[in-house]
Amino acid sequence: MIREYLKLARSFNIVFTGVAPIMGAIAMGEFNVGMLFLLFIVGFWGHTFGFVYNDIRDFTIDKSSKEIGDRPLVSGTISIGQAWVFAVLAVISAFIVSLIIGVLTHQFYPIIILAIAAGFIVLYDLIGKKYPYMDVLVSLGVFFLILYGASTTVSSLTLITPLAWIVCALGGIQVFFMQIAGGIKDIENDTLRGVRTMAVRLGVRVTDGRLHVPSSFQVIAYGIQVLDILVVFLPFFLVWNTRGLTPWEIGQWIVLFCLGVVMLLLSHRLLSMPMFNRGQARMLIGSYYMVNFAMVPIMLMSLNLAIWVLVFIPGIGFLLSNLMLHGTLMQPKTM
Repeated sequence: MIREYLKLARSFNIVFTGVAPIMGAIAMGEFNVGMLFLLFIVGFWGHTFGFVYNDIRDFTIDKSSKEIGDRPLVSGTISIGQAWVFAVLAVISAFIVSLIIGVLTHQFYPIIILAIAAGFIVLYDLIGKKYPYMDVLVSLGVFFLILYGASTTVSSLTLITPLAWIVCALGGIQVFFMQIAGGIKDIENDTLRGVRTMAVRLGVRVTDGRLHVPSSFQVIAYGIQVLDILVVFLPFFLVWNTRGLTPWEIGQWIVLFCLGVVMLLLSHRLLSMPMFNRGQARMLIGSYYMVNFAMVPIMLMSLNLAIWVLVFIPGIGFLLSNLMLHGTLMQPKTM
């Protein structure tokens, strides 16, 4: 049964969300392992609540798709009532841990920021499938989740550094693209059920098994990725005032540039699939997950070399979750 609850929580990318508030705190110079672990727990339970509530809201849509039959609510291994209990326990756990952090730091206003992040996620779950372009709500949710992590280190939002604001923006941008990619993998069922995602609204469709992606959608998708790559380099100019690059900084730039190229190549393969294949789409999106979310930790290694650990942990979590729960490395069946 634990295995089914892990599926319901979408554990394949739970580490990515768990690391989000950590990135905000690290950008503010917080390196206390105990505090970072508590922030991870907040992100972990926040992620769990968001996806469980999303599955509850989308149950009537999801049950019509054979492609996601492995989701516990669709397969019937977990009931709607049990899912509600799990969701409530998850959100309570997140706020209890945030309260503990408040006691330790003597800062309680960050709990309000965490509540704002949760509010955007709930709002998306409520209206995300009814109106186009609501993916921005998820981006805002992650933006405020990272901001929550940063805010636990200072007594006022006015003390948040430019680097932390940039990291918040990067998290929002990255998640926004992942939401767009998600619209492609679900395009058949969303179109059939009349769901108004951005992909559907902009004309992405599958006809006789062939995937059609309009140029307008491609421009937005590639534009977001280019923006992501440009913003990740901003700290070198706006924060660290890079003039003469050191060998270490040159190495960072080369790695970040190469990851940016890989991101674009992966998204090109996704957007240009001649025949729609949901399994292949999931594999490409999963690969993109690991590459995209490695960029911020690599950039932040300018603060502390120990951050290199966070480059690999989300990807390892993604692979292990898929292997244990789905018997595959790159294709989470609940995605």
